[in-house]
Amino acid sequence: MAAFRDRIKALRRVPAGDLLRNPRNWRTHPQAQQDALRGILSEVGYADALLARETPDGELVLIDGHLRAETTPDQEVPVLVLDVTQAEADKLLLSLDPLAQLAETNKQALDSLLRDVQTGDSGLAKMFEGLAGENGLLEDGETSVTEVDIKPPPQMAWVLIGVPVVRYGDIQEHVDRIAATDGVSVMSTANDTFPKN
Repeated sequence: MAAFRDRIKALRRVPAGDLLRNPRNWRTHPQAQQDALRGILSEVGYADALLARETPDGELVLIDGHLRAETTPDQEVPVLVLDVTQAEADKLLLSLDPLAQLAETNKQALDSLLRDVQTGDSGLAKMFEGLAGENGLLEDGETSVTEVDIKPPPQMAWVLIGVPVVRYGDIQEHVDRIAATDGVSVMSTANDTFPKN
């Protein structure tokens, strides 16, 4: 098999506000997506580069990463500068998101990941909850929860657990795991409507 061309010519750190928005961008960004992006940026930070094409006069036009650029306009962000033509950039613009959406779901792996990943951000928790619902991971009678109300005294740490598929016993298991791993004292309360195992 012939090797594919590497079209990445540079990784640059550029103020997001200096990147030109692509006038042909066809994706819109609903509030839920904006909230989830702010959540992952807050809890993890930048872990992926934006994609841009360099024009003959040296300006960078976005191909992918419009929402990240809009969310952090005053921050320097990682940008992969591609050596592509306008036509190739349009093809990428039309292909990147749909290609990712063609992936199929391993429900067992997703369920395990959802149960292990924890977040204190409501936007991320709602997105994780949506993933669980869309993939049929909520059993009959189960309540989907994005936050557990934990109100310890001021000297103790407080934790929000975003567990999309949860019974009361699952909540306690996650609380116990956090306490054991991080060595913190945790008090939890849960609504009695959750079925207890």
